Amino acid sequence: MEYITINGGRRLQGSVDISGAKNAAVAIVPAAIAAKGICTIENLPAIKDVRVLVGALKNLGIDCEFTDTHTLKIDSHNIKSCAITYDQVKDMRASYYLLGALLGRFKQAQVPLPGGCNFGLRPIDLHIKGFEALGAKINIEHGMVIAEAEKLTGANIYLDISSVGATINIMIAAVYAEGVTHIENAAKEPHVVDTANFLNKLGAKIKGAGTDIIRITGVESLHGGEYSIIPDQIEAGTYMIAAAATGGDVTVNHIIPKHMDSLSAKLTEMGCQVIEDGDSIRVIGTEHLQACNVKTMFYPGFPTDLHPQMSALLSVAHGTSLLTETVFEHRFQYVKELLRLGANMKVEGRVAIIEGKSSLSGTQVTASDLRAGAALIVAGLAADGTTAIGNVKYLDRGYERFEEKLTALGANINRIQVDD
Repeated sequence: MEYITINGGRRLQGSVDISGAKNAAVAIVPAAIAAKGICTIENLPAIKDVRVLVGALKNLGIDCEFTDTHTLKIDSHNIKSCAITYDQVKDMRASYYLLGALLGRFKQAQVPLPGGCNFGLRPIDLHIKGFEALGAKINIEHGMVIAEAEKLTGANIYLDISSVGATINIMIAAVYAEGVTHIENAAKEPHVVDTANFLNKLGAKIKGAGTDIIRITGVESLHGGEYSIIPDQIEAGTYMIAAAATGGDVTVNHIIPKHMDSLSAKLTEMGCQVIEDGDSIRVIGTEHLQACNVKTMFYPGFPTDLHPQMSALLSVAHGTSLLTETVFEHRFQYVKELLRLGANMKVEGRVAIIEGKSSLSGTQVTASDLRAGAALIVAGLAADGTTAIGNVKYLDRGYERFEEKLTALGANINRIQVDD
């Protein structure tokens, strides 16, 4: 078993380069199946979720070649199957994007129900509703989603919730639907826009990505092309929060500052200096972090994927903070581990009441999901003594060279192997 150990209390200083966005990459790699030419995807993060997806594509007979650590060529000309097995994608949720890509181009797909992090119900009923509106027949048998269609036809689709996954999945499939598709109440997240931009680069006709209504005019074919993925908003936010938690001075490079507005506003409210400069943000912490209230919302609101990390930060701020989760009802599973580190907080429904304190105390804790693991890293950096974090496999799903980047900022952090 692997653990990450942190000797806390060190002020982070320096600069860190942000990798490509995980949430965009896990949509764009499957979306490349829709192209009938070779796709070259640049700025891919070197993370486990990308490796899993690439392995799944290879098992379908798709040619995938990394020309360097962050550049992947995908050629689906020789695809042999439209069926993904459970073992190939059991540890990730974004495998459902293979449904939209395979259904759109080949009018058939068999993909397991999604796995990934467990922090509450995240059904794919909106995905299915969208595919059915386009003319597909969907059956779920033995844990597999089986989709078939003689043809796909454009439709008006209203999403009851602004689901990122459903928006992207329906958009990918609708590229090959005859006529025009409208997705209403569409998600606006940056990776929705990035996926639309990628598909448009291949010849799709998608308008309105980043707004409430996305309009897709079907095309007969997509060609190949080159595309570079946007920077990771959540990775950037994690380092910004870590800088604040340690009273540090960190410049986060190669980002889109506009994507960070909701977090930058909260860090400023807490007393930090947040300085934008081109494609970077510098966060200068303070010894007197002030409490604040945070409510997660769909973009451009405060992202749910930064909720656990923000909770760790609020645990070392002066005063009482309220953190409200509106997206995932069981996202608070990490709280019991923060309590082990000495945090003073309690959860009532979807609200965490956090009484900040001057410091936390290192101990042994366990990550329950990807962003919970990141929160424990932030807490460990701010804590006195040594923190040992188990279940670090979750962190490998979404953070590239996490320990290496933190070490370069002055953290005392190591990954160790221990007997089970």
